[in-house]
Amino acid sequence: MSALALALILAAAFAHATWNLAAKRSGGGLPFVWSAGVLSFACYVPAVIAYGFWRPIALPPEALPVILGSGLIKTGYALLLQRAYRHGDFSLVYPLARGTGPLLSTAAAIAFFGERPSALALGGGALIVASVFYLTGGAKLLHADRAHLRQGLLYGVVCGCCIAGYTVWDQRAVSQLHLPPPVYDGGTQLVMCLVLTPFALRRLSEVAQGWREHRREAFIVAFLAPTAYILVLFAMTFTPVSYIAPAREISILIGTFFGARLLNEADASRRLVAAGGMVAGVIALALG
Repeated sequence: MSALALALILAAAFAHATWNLAAKRSGGGLPFVWSAGVLSFACYVPAVIAYGFWRPIALPPEALPVILGSGLIKTGYALLLQRAYRHGDFSLVYPLARGTGPLLSTAAAIAFFGERPSALALGGGALIVASVFYLTGGAKLLHADRAHLRQGLLYGVVCGCCIAGYTVWDQRAVSQLHLPPPVYDGGTQLVMCLVLTPFALRRLSEVAQGWREHRREAFIVAFLAPTAYILVLFAMTFTPVSYIAPAREISILIGTFFGARLLNEADASRRLVAAGGMVAGVIALALG
């Protein structure tokens, strides 16, 4: 991986963990996702115009269904993520969502495409599973007083499925179809806004209340979420995704640290150790 690609991925990892922290602090649902999405799309408009002056924008016929599909996946992901943060600690949900995505991608490749990963990759998958087990308290997860952890585990894994889905989808869009990252991701953001607008209009009082109480968080999410992902998409245009995926997961450690230190969540040491194990597992998956 080149120094430029590494710099892009590390900057994206920090931005990703930061906007997720803001989303957690908002405690919002669909009204917050819609508000942040509209702001985010507004940020894309000048970026796309500027890109158009830099390079001509020419989209192939298959661009529209690809953008639509990615937008739908990301809409589901955004809503699920907000629900996950309302029901689970940030230092639990964030590493689960980020760490299980690569594991699920590998499992899908084995099940549907007949791929046979190396012993190193299988060991990495096992390390991720063990780290998740340790992150959630091991066998204590079955105790009645750990119901909130079980719920956080479920949402984290579902969010991981969404991450696995849109990562593979978007890699094809920018590396094979050569769709310009700002145009492509701006298009997916437009899809999200269009899908959520009818529901947001029915809940305008909640939208207004959320805006009064959490406009700062909405601006953070609106700016940093697309910034983080565009950095990754640009890196994908000249770097194999097998290199990018593990490097991105440094955000697991950053996010877990934020939850443990900034939000004063419980089991800080356990969760940081488990996050480190998940990062090592993802790297092993990529190298394998």
